[in-house]
Amino acid sequence: QVQLLDSGGGLVQAGGSLRLPCAASGSPIDSHAMGWFRQGPGKDREFVGAMRWSGGSTYYAESVKGRFTISRDSAKNTVYLQMNSLKPEDTGVYYCAANRMTSWLMTSRSEYTYWGQGTQVTVSS
Repeated sequence: QVQLLDSGGGLVQAGGSLRLPCAASGSPIDSHAMGWFRQGPGKDREFVGAMRWSGGSTYYAESVKGRFTISRDSAKNTVYLQMNSLKPEDTGVYYCAANRMTSWLMTSRSEYTYWGQGTQVTVSS
């Protein structure tokens, strides 16, 4: 079992930045993928990006490439989503997720077993 605690959301103006941490505890995550998803008002939950914990490689949705970056602090078992150049359409509840890697690219909600409680990000125009 992996427990995830995500936080760091808030209200920011368009063009601003936020960093969301997600702290993992419980079982080791060495063989896991750590993903970020978001759900905007009236929208389905969508993939934002993910990191393969072993090796630290990352991949992103096209909508956030070049603006969002995923990093980690292995000593703290924490993954971060750095969001720059935020746009109003980035508004939503952001969730971190984790699961043992089952494929090289894990972009579907159904591929993740463990979820954080979500943190609200609101970008004003």
